[in-house]
Amino acid sequence: MSIELWLYYSLAVLILTASPGPSVLLCMTKAVTEGFRASMYTALGSLTAIVSIMTLSFSGLGVVIATSEVAFNMIKWSGAIYLIYLGYKALTSKQETYQIFDQDKASSIATKSSLYLSGFIVGASNPKAIVFFTALFPQFINTSEPLLTQYFIFAITFTIMEFSWLTIYSYLGARSSNWLLKKGRAKYFNRITGGVFIGAGVFLSASSRAST
Repeated sequence: MSIELWLYYSLAVLILTASPGPSVLLCMTKAVTEGFRASMYTALGSLTAIVSIMTLSFSGLGVVIATSEVAFNMIKWSGAIYLIYLGYKALTSKQETYQIFDQDKASSIATKSSLYLSGFIVGASNPKAIVFFTALFPQFINTSEPLLTQYFIFAITFTIMEFSWLTIYSYLGARSSNWLLKKGRAKYFNRITGGVFIGAGVFLSASSRAST
């Protein structure tokens, strides 16, 4: 793979990963409410889901999913329902003040798994990622070179950029927690994030393969 081709790919991935989406919002929310360390488990879950989608697309299975109306809609509606559920929980929360989070509690096995799972569900819930990667990889793959080597270069590049941006957004969320810990501000934060989650769910439910 030439350095020029890798740079073009890196630029495309940079734009994709830097753009805030549901996974970013979820990581920031976890950083505010449960701490930066907790948000990293959520980020790892999201990253696992996205890399899995990338692998499916690279192997050719992504084409099947991207062109199947049934598979596309199943993934789309599962993600939309989960995002709307997260938004509903935030909007109906009676909490008005955040407590100082316990990092030891946040690192317990049960909490780790739930944080990871929530990140994985949100990361895997957007079928647009499958369509994007299915369209992206053919532009950069050189069939005259080993495909496995190219895949690892693509995957490593994407993983580093995606995790870096999730970490940056999570850090910003954790830094803002000092302001949000003041009495009464949790209510407003929950209203904002709840509305955004529901909006993202509605937007996702209205998406279609033809609009990509």
